[in-house]
Amino acid sequence: MADTIQSLDQLSALKPAESEAPKHTKKVDKYGRAYATGKRKDAVARVWIKPGAGKILVNAREVDVYFARPVLRMMIQQPLVAAARAGQYDVVCTVAGGGLSGQAGAVRHGLSKALTHFEPELRGVLKKGGFLTRDSRVVERKKYGKAKARRSFQFSKR
Repeated sequence: MADTIQSLDQLSALKPAESEAPKHTKKVDKYGRAYATGKRKDAVARVWIKPGAGKILVNAREVDVYFARPVLRMMIQQPLVAAARAGQYDVVCTVAGGGLSGQAGAVRHGLSKALTHFEPELRGVLKKGGFLTRDSRVVERKKYGKAKARRSFQFSKR
C-alpha cells in the first residue's frame, strides 16, 4: 500500500487491468478425436467426433435405427447443419438414461460441445443457435398429499 492516491487526477491516470477473453484451444486425444458430454433431462450422452464421411453411431447402432423418428434425427443434425459441417465428421456416442427425446437432446448438446473442442472458431455460431446451453428443465418432484407434483386428488363433497 505504498502507492496511495491523493487526488482524482491520479485516479484517472490509473490504467484498469485488461481482462482478455479466454482463448479456446483445440482439444483432441491421441486418436484425433474430440470428446464431450451432453445432458438433457435424465439422459447423459458421451460423444466422440473425428473427421470422416458423416457416419453417426449411437450405442453401436446406426442413427436411423436407434432414433426412428425423423424429428429426433433432425435434432441431432442441427449443430452440424448450423456450423456447415454436415457429412464431414464421424460421430460415435453412447447414451444412457431418460427417454428417446431426452437422449436426442443429450446427443445434440454433446455433439455441439465436441465440435467446439475440435474447432474452437465454431463456438460463436453454435452459441448463437443455443446448442451449447444445457437445457436445465427436469421433471418436478412429487409432493406429499398430492397425486403428482401439483395435481390434487379428486374432490368429493360427500
